[in-house]
Amino acid sequence: MLTEVTEFDACDDRILGELQRDARITMAELGRRVHLSQPAVTERVRKLETSGVIKGYRAEVDLTRLGYGIRALIRVAQADYARVVKLIEQTPEVLNAYNVTGEDSWVLEIAVIDVRHLDVVVSKFCILSPTSTSIVLNAPRENALVLPARRESISSSSPTTKANPK
Repeated sequence: MLTEVTEFDACDDRILGELQRDARITMAELGRRVHLSQPAVTERVRKLETSGVIKGYRAEVDLTRLGYGIRALIRVAQADYARVVKLIEQTPEVLNAYNVTGEDSWVLEIAVIDVRHLDVVVSKFCILSPTSTSIVLNAPRENALVLPARRESISSSSPTTKANPK
């Protein structure tokens, strides 16, 4: 796994935050919000895109308004990797698929119309391996803003144990 650490400053953080809140913002408005000229903010965004930090822009879709009344998580136990990947690719209801460590090999997030549709989708994966399914009741946090990681913020937020002198 390749991880590239690039130097970011507070201005880049603000740009990334604003773009994650509203990717359709104009460069002029983005510049106003982060206190840069339009050419300066455009250049910074271009560099963030070129470096791969910004991978793309997409529309956020309300699944319930499209008729998908149920979201669920399917956990798939040990199964042939290639067969699971192929089935994921053939199943448009799969929103996100994670190959994970632990008891299960996969965690899949799906969107379906109703319980009957849920049964059809889950049954496809049950053929490959034992599964367990949880229906998402609500999501108090989704699509949270992601800003560059800072080692100093990690070390300053981790709990420290102090010796209790006697």
